Amino acid sequence: MVGRSEAIADVRHLIEQVAGTEASVLILGESGTGKEVVARNIHYHSLRGKGPFVPVNCGAIPPELLESELFGHEKGAFTGAISARKGRFELAEGGTLFLDEIGDMPQPMQVKLLRVLQERCFERVGGNKTIQANVRVVAATHRNLDTMIEEGSFREDLFYRLNVFPIEMPALRERIEDTPLLIQELMARLEAEGASPVHLTPRAIASLMEHDWPGNVRELANLIERMVILYPGQMVDVNRLPKKYRYSDIPEFQPEAMPVEDCELMEREALHAVFSMDDEDMPGFSNSTAPSGLPPEGVDLKAMLADLEVDMIRQALEAQMGIVARAADMLGMRRTTLVEKMRKYGLNKEGIV
Repeated sequence: MVGRSEAIADVRHLIEQVAGTEASVLILGESGTGKEVVARNIHYHSLRGKGPFVPVNCGAIPPELLESELFGHEKGAFTGAISARKGRFELAEGGTLFLDEIGDMPQPMQVKLLRVLQERCFERVGGNKTIQANVRVVAATHRNLDTMIEEGSFREDLFYRLNVFPIEMPALRERIEDTPLLIQELMARLEAEGASPVHLTPRAIASLMEHDWPGNVRELANLIERMVILYPGQMVDVNRLPKKYRYSDIPEFQPEAMPVEDCELMEREALHAVFSMDDEDMPGFSNSTAPSGLPPEGVDLKAMLADLEVDMIRQALEAQMGIVARAADMLGMRRTTLVEKMRKYGLNKEGIV
C-alpha cells in the first residue's frame, strides 16, 4: 500500500477497520489498481493472518472446471479425475479465499457459491460428504455489479452476501501525487531481483504524472520494467520515454560525458589559451573591465565565470536574432547544451533574465 495521498489513506483506514472482523469484503476498482494487494493486507492483519491466503481468478478458469477448482472432486467424478483432489475452499481452511474477478463467474456457479456463503459447507464434485468451510471470503471485481444485476447477469442475493464491507480502490489518476513513491518502490523491487535500476529525471517523472494511466499501477509497473531493460543503470529523460508518456516538448538532456583524461586535457588547453591572450583579445572584456590582478582577498572564480558565460550567451543570441541553433554554433556547442544553460541561468531567446 504505497502512497501518501488522501485516497490511499482512506483505503488504509478501511482495511484497519475490517481486518479484525470476519465480514465478507468486496473490493471494487479498475483493473491494475491493486485490489489483490488490499486483499492480502486484510488477510495479514486479520486473526487468520497465519493461515493460508488462496487467490482464485474466476475469469481465468473455464466455467466447466470452476466448480472442481473451488470445491474439489472425488476420484472418477468425471473423465480425467484419476484421483481425489482438494479444491480452493479446502486449501484455504483457516485462512482467506480471494475470489478475484467475481463478476466473471458464470451464473450456475453463483448459485453454488451463495449456498456455501450461507451454509458454510459444501461437497466435492462427485461426492456426498459434507465439508465445513472455515474460510473468510474476500472478492474483487472491475465490473459494475449494479449494472450487471439490472441486466440479470449477476445475482442480487450473492451481491449482498459479498458486499458486507465494500472497499473501492482509487485509480492512479485519482492519486497521481503517489506516482514518485510508486516508481521508487517498483525500482526497489526490480533491484532486489537483480536488475540495474534506471534514474528518472525530475522532468521525466513530471511527464509521467500528466498521463491518464488507464492501466493504473500495473501499467506503471510494466513501463518501469521496460525502462530497466532498455536503459539499465542509465539516466532516463522525457525523450527516452515511449511517445505516449511524453507530455512536454523538451530537448533531450545529454550530459557531455567523456573520459577523465580528455576532460583534464581540454581544461589545460583552455586555460593555456585564456592566459596566453592579451586583455584586448579576451572575448567580452575590455581593458577597463578585465581584472588587473588577483586581489589579496581572492575572487569567486565560479561566479565570475558564470557571469562571463551569461554575457557570451547574451551576445550570441543578440547577434543571431534569438535563433538558438545559430547561437549555439557561434559558441561552439550543441543546441541542447545551450538550451540547458539558458534554462540554468533563466535566459529567454532575447537573452533577458
